Amino acid sequence: MTSIDRNASPALRTATSSTPAEKKPVPVSGGPAPLPATTGARADGFEGASRAGPVNKLLGGIFGGGDKKYDGLLVGAKGATFPPGTPLSQVPGVTPRDNAHPAETLLYVNGINNTKDKQFASMQQLAERTGAKVIGVHNATEGMVADLAQCVTDKLDKGKNPAVDTMADTVYAELKAGRGVHLVAHSQGALVTSRALNDVANRLRIEDGLSSAQVEKAMSKLKVETFGGAAAHFPDGPQYVHYVNKNDLVPTWFGQGDGDGVDEWARDGGKGAVIRRFEQGSGIEGTHSFDSVYLKHRVPFEQARAGH
Repeated sequence: MTSIDRNASPALRTATSSTPAEKKPVPVSGGPAPLPATTGARADGFEGASRAGPVNKLLGGIFGGGDKKYDGLLVGAKGATFPPGTPLSQVPGVTPRDNAHPAETLLYVNGINNTKDKQFASMQQLAERTGAKVIGVHNATEGMVADLAQCVTDKLDKGKNPAVDTMADTVYAELKAGRGVHLVAHSQGALVTSRALNDVANRLRIEDGLSSAQVEKAMSKLKVETFGGAAAHFPDGPQYVHYVNKNDLVPTWFGQGDGDGVDEWARDGGKGAVIRRFEQGSGIEGTHSFDSVYLKHRVPFEQARAGH
């Protein structure tokens, strides 16, 4: 797994090693059988409750529940996990129930307060909605309090976040192999994605000696979709579509904004980004849920980019 010094300035971060691609990956752990689409399982970053005891559960899981062991792992079919550095081609992903061999693969990173199993449930919903295979990068939860604190450090691009490292390493490896990657992120997952993409851009500049224009061209193979994202800034190069519910405080306060604020000039979704805004619901659950709010407004990527 690549090691990145996150206390260094962004321009000086470089990777030092990676997991050899020729080794056949061994799942780190098993997982639950796929959940039916009608279970109503909630995988929203601000909704889930931890299983760390009855008192903590009553408090909404604010003090965590042992999910940290999955931090930065890749999540595949049946919720099995794989070590960072495993090539995407060697991870059996979650597929739509009516298509076991989809043509496209999505790499999905979840928001806060999501256990690995809740992320897996969202991955199945995403596969059904898009018709693609879905592989997860798990952004582990340590409870609401710690997760919110990590959002702050992610926003400042400080501290270590294993999910950032895994996504950066995966994207960089795929680009070096001549392949593009389609990234999907919800809530804090957009912060993870923003940090990872900046790390990739730095590696292309520093390790590969590319100019800024060459970096943008190399990263143009990346497709990025964010839903209710908490990130206000993304590097130029990738093709972006950002979904913002104007009733959702997370993207309107911390992400791409509602389009009407006086500080919209300070937000940067990346060169050529398309921002699709809509209005739905009230309260956190009714406005921010990945499964029950944002996925319902998702349209095929090329259509979204074309403004349809």
